[in-house]
Amino acid sequence: MRKNAALFMIFTSLAWFANAGGYKITSPNGKLTLTVEVGSNVTWEVKTGEQVLIPASEAAIVFQGEEANTKILEVRKTEQRKVSNSIVPVVPLKNSRIEEEYQLLNIHFRGNHSIEFRVYDEGIAYRFLSSAKNQIIVKNEVLNLNLPEDSKAFFPEEESLYSHYERQYKHLGTNEIGQDKFCSLPVLFEVGLNHKVLFTEAGLTDYPNIFLKKESNHGFGSLFPKVVKHVRPRGGNSDRSEEILETEDYIAKTTGTRGFPWRVFIISEKDADLLTTDLVFQLSEENQIADPSWIKPGKVAWDWYNANNITGVDFKSGINTETYRYYIDFAADYGLEYIILDEGWSKSTTNILEPNPEIDLKELITYGNRKNVGIILWLLWHPLNGNEEEILSAYAAWGVKGVKVDFMQRADQYMVNSYEKIARIAAENKLLVDFHGAYKPSGLNRKYPNVLSFEGVMGNENNKWSSYITPEHNLTLPFTRMVAGPMDYTPGAMRNAQLKDHCINFDHPASVGTRAHQVAMYVVFESPLQMLCDAPSLYRKEPEVPAFISKIPVVWDETIAPEARIKEYLLMARRNQKNWYVAAMTNQEARNMQINLSFLDEGDYEAVIFMDGANADKNAADYKIIRQKVNNQSIITANLAPGGGWTAIFTPVAEK
Repeated sequence: MRKNAALFMIFTSLAWFANAGGYKITSPNGKLTLTVEVGSNVTWEVKTGEQVLIPASEAAIVFQGEEANTKILEVRKTEQRKVSNSIVPVVPLKNSRIEEEYQLLNIHFRGNHSIEFRVYDEGIAYRFLSSAKNQIIVKNEVLNLNLPEDSKAFFPEEESLYSHYERQYKHLGTNEIGQDKFCSLPVLFEVGLNHKVLFTEAGLTDYPNIFLKKESNHGFGSLFPKVVKHVRPRGGNSDRSEEILETEDYIAKTTGTRGFPWRVFIISEKDADLLTTDLVFQLSEENQIADPSWIKPGKVAWDWYNANNITGVDFKSGINTETYRYYIDFAADYGLEYIILDEGWSKSTTNILEPNPEIDLKELITYGNRKNVGIILWLLWHPLNGNEEEILSAYAAWGVKGVKVDFMQRADQYMVNSYEKIARIAAENKLLVDFHGAYKPSGLNRKYPNVLSFEGVMGNENNKWSSYITPEHNLTLPFTRMVAGPMDYTPGAMRNAQLKDHCINFDHPASVGTRAHQVAMYVVFESPLQMLCDAPSLYRKEPEVPAFISKIPVVWDETIAPEARIKEYLLMARRNQKNWYVAAMTNQEARNMQINLSFLDEGDYEAVIFMDGANADKNAADYKIIRQKVNNQSIITANLAPGGGWTAIFTPVAEK
């Protein structure tokens, strides 16, 4: 017997069995076909009809001690079956009930390992499994992903594995992407005649993130951060950035009996289908919180974007008790559930158990509780790391409702485990979590639904130093980053400009696109902890804006997307109980969209519509609000200015 039940599973020279050949399974609706070939190697291919969407691609996992082994392995058994499930999310991002159906293929190899494929109507996924008794070391996992010729990519290129993972999506032919360039996930490919293939991962636990690296003309390979061995603060004294000085020569040391993360390929013929898929959530681990009834999604008044620039008051605004009382009053007046105290609330960024003496935190928590407004605290990851029990239990004892953890900037195994440790200890203390400086969601929000949101997105804060956040960018995110899970983009800018008029100002930032474009994000962009990014005093000057936003929920019972095209426009409709919320967004091209309301139930509805004003093409802050009566026979025309938006709330008349 070999010690440690050492395993070898290189699928590029993997298996032989008596009837060497392949397996074929189709999606429940019969449109997708997955072929898995097992002979001298294992490859998989995806077709729709006769059209190849993903040409023969290879998968492998390499365990320590067997890297050079060329032993031929045998298939011990296979299983294939159809599976149907109903899933009820604790925090529903799109649907309060998810009906799941897929075809499963599991190939068990001689030894302690197998590979599982699932084929859904909306894509395919695979993962490796191990049943070794002892701890194992994973040297590498290999994905050689091939794409058809003339494919294109929305490619979130990274410069380093040490990153905030906030990227623009470069739209390039796959042959235009430089050799060895790599990206974080999700990455979206345009393949064949009109299909999209989005690649990401799910069920990530005790394992590093996967990245994708260009390796051949239309081929990409996997890339992983290795286990970190030695780090130090950047420059010797940074409170938030690290230098990785040394790594191990492997990517994970983990338990021998486990499933590894899912490699997820979401496939759509219509762009709109990317807006409604729940596949990442479906493939993630089930809720681990026994009683999650205390988890309360909601909206948040946020201070950092607007630099605490409060006007029309008799006190000096800033990081002080009076300013945050003002935020609490604003939140209470508009029914917002939370405010965030961002950087500056603590005595220092490393002393996060002692408030800034300019802030009476105890009094603010008490004052907020009286007004049904909870306090969420921002903090750096570095001082939290290793002190989670002490710090998070102290915050809970103070009466804090949640934490916003920032500047992780890593995606290795230790950091993935740190996210989960924070989520678990926060849950034990009934604290919500928002991860900033973070990699994309990969299922942790299903396993620990107190994790309500993640950054890992180039969002509104970039308005403070750039003009990157264009309407085209905003109309790329729902089809790419948002497919992976909730994103803390932080919408709600009250200073708005067309691109030609946009000026960069750190303390008084403005968005590119119209006011109505910002409001539409509250329906389109998914985050159960959704921010109002701008200054309360700006909202108070135009009270109909926060009044309208405050009526839009952050969780949903049903989501449909009647019409959408990446980078150009979209139309989404979401239901919460009996009300429907519909939003349209456009790029820098003005357009008129016909909205068929056949999805409404029988009976009359009152529609309250927030739309671009007649002069929004010249003054992006121009908007108007109208009311009208409609039913499911109605067709409404939404007129969108360049960079514009349109949002309607439909309420059954009998339910008013």
